[in-house]
Amino acid sequence: MISRAAAILRLLGQETDGLSLGQIASRVGLPRSTVQRIVAALTVEGFISTDKGYGGIRLGPEIQSLAQAAASGIRDRLRPIMKRISDETGETVDLAILDGDKMLFIDQIVGRQRLRAVSSIGESFPLTTTANGKAALACMDPARATRLILAELEGDSSKPLATILREVEDVRQGALARDESEHTDGVCALGLAIEDSNGDIYALSTPVPASRYTRIKDRLTDAIHRHLSGPV
Repeated sequence: MISRAAAILRLLGQETDGLSLGQIASRVGLPRSTVQRIVAALTVEGFISTDKGYGGIRLGPEIQSLAQAAASGIRDRLRPIMKRISDETGETVDLAILDGDKMLFIDQIVGRQRLRAVSSIGESFPLTTTANGKAALACMDPARATRLILAELEGDSSKPLATILREVEDVRQGALARDESEHTDGVCALGLAIEDSNGDIYALSTPVPASRYTRIKDRLTDAIHRHLSGPV
């Protein structure tokens, strides 16, 4: 029963728009009646919420509270690393978590440079045009990564799928993820992601104005690799 409930919760974590009972049953390979009983039990506990107006079953507030508590723990562990990178390079360092099909910014160390790139905590960013997004894709199994990439590229032919897949594979092989004025013109970034014991994916990135990116890129690469090479 627990493993079946966990499978449903994992599925809903990947489908932020919500799913119907029939869709859940088909995706997890369980009878609809079984799914209905599990969903009812999880709803009572607040782990699942249902929107009757749209017919969508989504993760509920209780599971989101648990996720926020876990995020707070890893944020506390990563903050000293982020500060060391920022102190060493003078650049801003961002921390994001994979939230469905987006990257959600949850923490930041603002650099000391007068000209700097700063995003707001709580903002969401795409996967295929950001350093933290590509880094997160590299932490996933290839099938899931490809599915998320295709969904984001739907109707957008500005960047070929093969190019993104090649970039993600380079990150899997040890390179840092790069955003070279792709998401925001004039802003570049390098990124690296980690997966915690709960399967949540966090990405650290260093946004830099394009005017000094080439000059500082090697220094940033060295600092990120060095400070994130050990256990978090």
